[in-house]
Amino acid sequence: MVGVSDGPEPGRAPAAGGAPVGRPVLSLALAAMLEEVQAHSGAVYLLRPDEPVLEMAVMAGMPRAFAAPWERVGLSAPIPVADAVRERRLVWVGGEDQMARRYPRISVVLPYPFALAAAPLATGRKAYGAVFVTWPGAHPPELSDWERDRLTAACDRLALRLEGAAEEKRPLGHEPDVLAAPFSVVAGTLGSVEAARMVSRLPYGLVSLDLHGRIGFVNTAAAELLGRPAGELLGTLPWVAVPWLKDPVYEDRYRAALLSQQVTSFVALRPPGEWLSFRLYPSTTGLSVRISRARAVAELARAVPQADPGPSRLVTISQLLSLAGALTEAVGVRDVVQLVWDEVAPAVGSRGLALLRAQGGRLHVLGHRGYPDPRVAERCGRLPLSEHTPQTQALNSGVPAFFESREELERLYPDRRGTPDGFAAWAYLPLIASGRPVGTCLLAFAEPHTFPADERAVLTSLGGLIAQALERALLYDAKLGLAHGLQQALLPSSLTPPPGIEAAARYLPATHGMDIGGDFYDLVPTRPLAAAVIGDVQGHNVTAAGLMGQVRTGVRAYTTVGQAPHEVMSSTNRLLIDLGTELFASCLYLRLDPARGRAVMARAGHPPPLLRRPDGRVRVLDLAGGPLLGIDASAVYPTTEVSLAPGSVLVLYTDGLVEAPGIDIEDSLVGLGGLLAEAGGRPLEDLADEVVRHSAAARERVDDVAVLLLRARDDG
Repeated sequence: MVGVSDGPEPGRAPAAGGAPVGRPVLSLALAAMLEEVQAHSGAVYLLRPDEPVLEMAVMAGMPRAFAAPWERVGLSAPIPVADAVRERRLVWVGGEDQMARRYPRISVVLPYPFALAAAPLATGRKAYGAVFVTWPGAHPPELSDWERDRLTAACDRLALRLEGAAEEKRPLGHEPDVLAAPFSVVAGTLGSVEAARMVSRLPYGLVSLDLHGRIGFVNTAAAELLGRPAGELLGTLPWVAVPWLKDPVYEDRYRAALLSQQVTSFVALRPPGEWLSFRLYPSTTGLSVRISRARAVAELARAVPQADPGPSRLVTISQLLSLAGALTEAVGVRDVVQLVWDEVAPAVGSRGLALLRAQGGRLHVLGHRGYPDPRVAERCGRLPLSEHTPQTQALNSGVPAFFESREELERLYPDRRGTPDGFAAWAYLPLIASGRPVGTCLLAFAEPHTFPADERAVLTSLGGLIAQALERALLYDAKLGLAHGLQQALLPSSLTPPPGIEAAARYLPATHGMDIGGDFYDLVPTRPLAAAVIGDVQGHNVTAAGLMGQVRTGVRAYTTVGQAPHEVMSSTNRLLIDLGTELFASCLYLRLDPARGRAVMARAGHPPPLLRRPDGRVRVLDLAGGPLLGIDASAVYPTTEVSLAPGSVLVLYTDGLVEAPGIDIEDSLVGLGGLLAEAGGRPLEDLADEVVRHSAAARERVDDVAVLLLRARDDG
């Protein structure tokens, strides 16, 4: 059985993402706001009570997928809604040019003509969130005074409602999105049956799309032009249901029409050789699409004889943008190698890949894929930059090299005759970032491969994207290695428990970011007793890590001179204040007396330990304690004595073990207690592995994790 404290943590409000209470207040307020300022889409964000993050609570006028990258926005992010909250002012972006200059991240994902205003939801006492609304690209470049006044007044009214809801402890949360206003009934128009007959008689295709892009109506001509029965098209997305429309460019035109509220068009080739013209007419409730034969394009195509070039492997612009976006997600060097293999190599038809880095006057292989014999790929590296090889020549000259056959390669580089790699064509791309050579990317092809001018240009551009990703990854890996090396140097290399005590410890760095944390643990042997300590210094940087080392050293010193547990905590508290760092630390300190089967504990704002008794029962120890270290020089830290019978296991941990996004801490403690009850009899090293493997943080660590396990044993 696991004992946990009753009720929620004092002062902790429910998350912004909780269930809505009563009427859809946010949805109604947003719909009224859009109507008042004649905008066509928008969203309401709410500020989370427990972290500086804005979460989208409701959206109107367009699919939420359009704004998927900004569902959750940090207050420090360069995003209009975050700027509006931080600066407590209305933010205006008058068109796509302003968006590209001021908010390039948004412009890359939504490169369409539209205007945007973001305003804070705040009263004189507190900020509750933000709102953004958008207008079509035809909106004037400046926000009019009446639009500004109405939008500001509407946001002020909503902020007051949020304040009232918070005071009544009924915070508002997510609500259903408002995608379209209800259709109005127009008197005197043709009945629906006659209207359908009229549309079916038209010689061109007509298709109706809702705001999500789903087909809601298709006439006979459109079904014939698309080559699918009408019944199979209804409810589907055109670029999913029609194979030859599965190109991101066509979906992009739908997004452009919906966001800009401007008529857009494109032509598409229906195999084997018929070109169709698509014209999209948007409104705030969806789009109407007219489809007809593009005779001018078809005649132009017939007028120019085309030789059959075989299947094209040239990367399109949309693919290039997608590859660029994928490479920005790469963190370390291994990520870059895998992304190039997964995304770039298939797009260009490559069957082999090697990424090489220039360092210390030589080339080194960072990673390779697709080589039947890895030793062949490794031979691409370990080469002096002065050696005459295609990979060194591309790097030294900054000019890519393309070899369409083995004969062409061996004619220029005769030494390659003795080192076959099983491929038949190669592209050597210099990786130049910030004007500095980073390395070489080798793409190998299984068959002889021609490289026309347009493909060479695309591959050269890809080399630049890979170089930037690789430069970031190399810097990240170097900093990560340095950070973790420093972290490990500040932690004890081994634990020396006293007689009657068995100890095991684990430390796991966070999986997000590369900053080092302030988590620490230690076991201090003294005669005849021993002391154990675990703590967490606020922050994730070198300052926090350095302060952690000073705190750990201070605890050791105060223990060695014989101070009692409450004195050790008080002395460490004053030490932290005297250092003047303005950082705080949580700490749990134990004086162990295995001979008497007792432990005396003092706690400073640290999570309570768990105790597994010899009979398998587990409980959370409700210890008296004082405030965090580094806050109050006069703070006192009361102690609690706990029985530690042979076979008992104490589990000391930092909050990273039980805290994870979307998981309640009490649920984590219950799960941890269940694990201890079941597996607590295992060898301590195995138990330590199980604890960190099955913790809430094991799946996604946003914080460091430190664990110290102590088992009392009968050595008599």
